[in-house]
Amino acid sequence: MRKEKQLLLDEIKGQIENFDSFVIINYMGLTANAAADFRRRVSTLGGNLEMVKKRVLVQAADCVGIKLDLEALPGHIGIVFAGQDPIETAKVVFKFKDENKTINVMGGRFDGRMYNSEDVEKLSKLPSMDEMRAQLLSVFEAPLSQTLSVMEAIVTSVVYCLDNKCKQENDENNSLTEA
Repeated sequence: MRKEKQLLLDEIKGQIENFDSFVIINYMGLTANAAADFRRRVSTLGGNLEMVKKRVLVQAADCVGIKLDLEALPGHIGIVFAGQDPIETAKVVFKFKDENKTINVMGGRFDGRMYNSEDVEKLSKLPSMDEMRAQLLSVFEAPLSQTLSVMEAIVTSVVYCLDNKCKQENDENNSLTEA
């Protein structure tokens, strides 16, 4: 193998090892400006976009124990390495796909497991980590809020009862003094 190919192979292999999750895309007619915009969007999430030769990608994946089928990868191939939040990276990929129509998602790897394009799309539609945390906190907060509302209602009803009792006694005292 030539030195250039070996360097590229080592680089892709290193990135596959460093990034636990990635999305494999097929691109056709992607302009340089669109690719730069896509690369910028992915990098804001801590990820990376690499355009690679299929054979190099298959060899690099094979070196780290991931089996990819060369025949299942048509056309020009790119790999989007996910940064801090793989789901957010998948959302960015599908948003770019919808806006530009120049890429197709071939599949991806999340948490050590390979997924097909439909599964990656389903994962991209999950709520973000912050949204999931907010939903979980609301589940914890709801019973406490309801308990507090019940206790507040009890205290309020006691105050109203005492107020009504005072008004009733005042009315009785006023009617006795008038008579």
